[in-house]
Amino acid sequence: MMRPFRFAIQAFSAASLKEWVDLARKVEGSGFSTLHVADHLLGPGSKIEGTGHRVQTLALIPALTSAAMATSTLRIGSRMACVSYHLPTVLTKEMASIDVISEGRLEIGLGAGWLVNEYEAMGIPFESAGRRIQLLRETAEFMRMAYADEAEVDYHGEFIESFGYHAVPATVQRPRPPIMIGGGAPKVLGLAGELADIVSVNFNNSGGVVGAGSISSSTDEETHKKIGWIRDGAGDRFADIELETAAYFISVEGRSQITAEAVMARTGMDLDQLHSFPHAAVGSVDEICEQLVRRREDYGFSYITVGDAHLDAFIPIVERLAGT
Repeated sequence: MMRPFRFAIQAFSAASLKEWVDLARKVEGSGFSTLHVADHLLGPGSKIEGTGHRVQTLALIPALTSAAMATSTLRIGSRMACVSYHLPTVLTKEMASIDVISEGRLEIGLGAGWLVNEYEAMGIPFESAGRRIQLLRETAEFMRMAYADEAEVDYHGEFIESFGYHAVPATVQRPRPPIMIGGGAPKVLGLAGELADIVSVNFNNSGGVVGAGSISSSTDEETHKKIGWIRDGAGDRFADIELETAAYFISVEGRSQITAEAVMARTGMDLDQLHSFPHAAVGSVDEICEQLVRRREDYGFSYITVGDAHLDAFIPIVERLAGT
């Protein structure tokens, strides 16, 4: 049975409390289920140039908290909290606190980290992929244990050593807020299948930048491989997992300032290729709705995220498909 569609906005650009609150309330009133906040630290400058990544103005934890306080029904989520940037035990308590403040509207997205220039600029060691994924595993395992168990915390891993206390506050959502894990490579998606409630299927950005390699890692054939890696990790629980992905290349006919021709020039794809590319939404409202329905049938994607720059253009698509 197909899951009903739901849609999220990922925010980058708000730079003041008023802008942020206005955005959160607009998202809440426009039919989107969730407001996502990324976890990137770089401001404008030489280290972000050439990475293909946008500047994120507000930091993750205060942005989530203020969005929770400014809304009443909107879900809020991290997409993704980079586990290298946070002490896992502290992040666990911060996220539980946000779930309480939001009265149970939090989704916890976790990622292994990939933007090598950001690590360098911030003086954070960029460990091997294996060690970053192990930290991701331990963070997810620790959260699951801390939120669900009534016993004292007792976790002993390679990166996390924590014991002898009850984790507080108790989360409103039981047994825990949903945990989302995202990525585009076999090990991280297998781990997501094993531990996550929501899996975000993304580019494989192992090169440390968003570029041609990211796009080539996300063709129809490669996306089916990614679903297979999730399925292998999930086993019997695969049907319980919600699959999320983002449309990064968007041009809604009659509503977007970005033209289809501009998207073709940026991606190197023709229109037919864009219509079948899992991370694009190009065409009329009817055509994009058909694309998303087809992708839900082909891959299982029912949870779609778009950037805040495309909020207005995507509203008629959300109105048409959300909840169906």
